[in-house]
Amino acid sequence: MMSAKAQSIGFTLLAMGCIAVLDTTNKVTFATVPLLMVLWFRYIFQALATTGFVLSSEGVDRLTTQQPLLQLLRGLLLFGCSYLGFKSLEHIAVAEFTAIAMLTPLLVTVLARVVMKEHVSGLRWLFIVGALLGALVIVRPGGGIPAHATLYPLSMVLTYASFQILTSHMAKTEHPLTMHLYTGWVGTVFASILVVGWWTTDLAALDWAKLCLVGLSGTLGHYLLILAYARAPASSITPYLYSAIAFATLLGWVVFDHVPDAWASAGIGLIAICGVASAYVAQHASKQTQDLKPQPQHKKEEHHA
Repeated sequence: MMSAKAQSIGFTLLAMGCIAVLDTTNKVTFATVPLLMVLWFRYIFQALATTGFVLSSEGVDRLTTQQPLLQLLRGLLLFGCSYLGFKSLEHIAVAEFTAIAMLTPLLVTVLARVVMKEHVSGLRWLFIVGALLGALVIVRPGGGIPAHATLYPLSMVLTYASFQILTSHMAKTEHPLTMHLYTGWVGTVFASILVVGWWTTDLAALDWAKLCLVGLSGTLGHYLLILAYARAPASSITPYLYSAIAFATLLGWVVFDHVPDAWASAGIGLIAICGVASAYVAQHASKQTQDLKPQPQHKKEEHHA
């Protein structure tokens, strides 16, 4: 039987594969379906699927939240992240977009230092700088990405890092499924408002199939990540998140016949190396901290004659 850590790694790899399918399908679908309609479909699918699962397996008690305003803020952050991600994919290849998105764990480290006053070693700061340089190489002038379009993925990374920090804070009192449920419905409400005027039923059967794939891959990807984080600490999962770059590069080649040029490949590689190295350094530091904690003393059992 697989260990909990092995299961977690497996779920993480499957989740990253689903996210790569989501991003690739999004980029294909934008050619024939309005962006805001794709965004609405992605959220309504998640909201309905999550609600059905929660009510059938957990009951109505799981709908209760202790922090409704923070649930709203968290949902807005992820909705903003989704919109910026969709806008990015209109202008940027899937592999390059995914690599820039993988700056998020590193930026979370920066925000954790600034907001939560967590210690960050000099070596991890070096990896953060290295990854940022990798992103600059990808979005460099003359690299084929319009100047204004570079703001979309970079803003998305900042928004998603803020979302992760808020999630870490809320996880102390909120159940993951409750957060996942509210995130889906907050996004659905705002997407429903914005989609007015962009909705169209003049779509081919293939377009509807692609919209279903967008909803399914997005919902399944996030659910698999919940399963992964339920089985192992975040520090042991983070290095495997970077497998998303490999999945995205493969799908970009298969679907769009796109292979990153030498400069973009160098930037993608630098982000991946620095991200994985930073994750392993953090994992090692966390293990050392746990080892240094005093172990509880157990009293010897008294034996009576």
